[in-house]
Amino acid sequence: MSNSPSRPGHFRWVICALLFFSVAVNYIDRNTIAILKGPLSELLGWSEVDYGNIAAAFSFAYAFGYLIGGRAIDRIGVKHGLPVFVMIWSAAAMAHGLCGLLDVKAEFRMNYPWFSFAEKAFIVATLAMPMTAAGFMLARIALGLSEGANFPAAIKVVAEWFPLKERALATGLFNAGTNVGAIACPPTVTWMFHNWGWEATFYITGAAGFVWVIAWWLLYDAPGKHRRLSAAELAYIKEGQPVVEETPPKVPWLSLLRYRAVWAYIFAGILAAPAWVFYQFFIPDFLTKGFKLTLNATAWGTSAFYFIAAIGGVAGGWLAGKLLASGWSLNAARKISLLACALAVVPVFFAPFAPNAWLAVLIVGIAGSAHQGWSANLFTFVSDTMPKETISSVVGLGGFVGYFAGGFINALTGRILEATGSYVYVFAYFSGMYLLSLLLIHLLVPRIEPQKLKS
Repeated sequence: MSNSPSRPGHFRWVICALLFFSVAVNYIDRNTIAILKGPLSELLGWSEVDYGNIAAAFSFAYAFGYLIGGRAIDRIGVKHGLPVFVMIWSAAAMAHGLCGLLDVKAEFRMNYPWFSFAEKAFIVATLAMPMTAAGFMLARIALGLSEGANFPAAIKVVAEWFPLKERALATGLFNAGTNVGAIACPPTVTWMFHNWGWEATFYITGAAGFVWVIAWWLLYDAPGKHRRLSAAELAYIKEGQPVVEETPPKVPWLSLLRYRAVWAYIFAGILAAPAWVFYQFFIPDFLTKGFKLTLNATAWGTSAFYFIAAIGGVAGGWLAGKLLASGWSLNAARKISLLACALAVVPVFFAPFAPNAWLAVLIVGIAGSAHQGWSANLFTFVSDTMPKETISSVVGLGGFVGYFAGGFINALTGRILEATGSYVYVFAYFSGMYLLSLLLIHLLVPRIEPQKLKS
């Protein structure tokens, strides 16, 4: 039976599944260190500040990776660009295991003789660390620089493969890969650590990306060139999409700052995006130290957090799509969805005061779920408002500022824990940042609507 306009086909969801698994692999590779923080700290002699610096190194590198990767994807396209970045980050993930070859007792110090005594003393005091911690920092920098291209590329794929009314749902579905990868990561990594050691754990988790690359090469092509895509589904995908040139114009970086939507996305990235960076690196430690959990119990608690968080990414995209289907304007549907997510984050302030670990997991899990729903709609806000030729660059720019801010949050969290041993201040900060972000979005973009490329 041939496809009719009401049943255009479903191959676009195969492409969404590819994005889902790329994001899942991405999160397994970045979250492995968070699960093994306790054992690695004991085996390799790390302090809270050392781990905070390692986490910050990834965040800063990921920020630049987002910026550079988004720009690269816009220039060379997702078909060839994304698999190259996946191969690089997979190799970087495996390189963590090579740190086992370093002398655990050796120390790394930054020592620059041309600085003044005061400057030199500050740098040495701040950056002196075990050589293994320095090795992990280098591996995390390589990982962050290459992983940063994943989300800009995925958002660009969604913009090319899905009509406007399905973009938030598709974004929520592939973004749920972050949680599925993170759910699978704790018990899997814990089992591998106990049976094979931490070096082999990094080697095996890193190798998964190369399997994904093979699947991408076999299944992906642009919609207009794909042999498995029916004419009916191609027409359905193009519904409501602006016509773009075969060779899109080059858009200078500075020209992006002429759009108010870009500034809205940047401010939201600075204020709210670091929350997810914090969750990735510190939720296992929060559960271990706050509730005296074993490594296995922490692994299951962390998996539960990501399981709850997975619901929000899909629900947030579904809510926006449902409101649009019910006749709501794009502006109202997107902003009401963002508001619902922002309000659901507020109770995270109470997580450190929970009487038991599972209630804390529930509170933080709801906040994580709300963050994922927020992200699905905020990513889609870019494709709602910006010309298609700029989407990956804008997502890359927003990711850059978000993860750069997250680098400071991670480093500061390490110092707060070293000084107070408490997570109260960090959770309190994030409880209000989403509402403030939404206020700025509304002030800068009172009405969400597509914008034409400015010459």
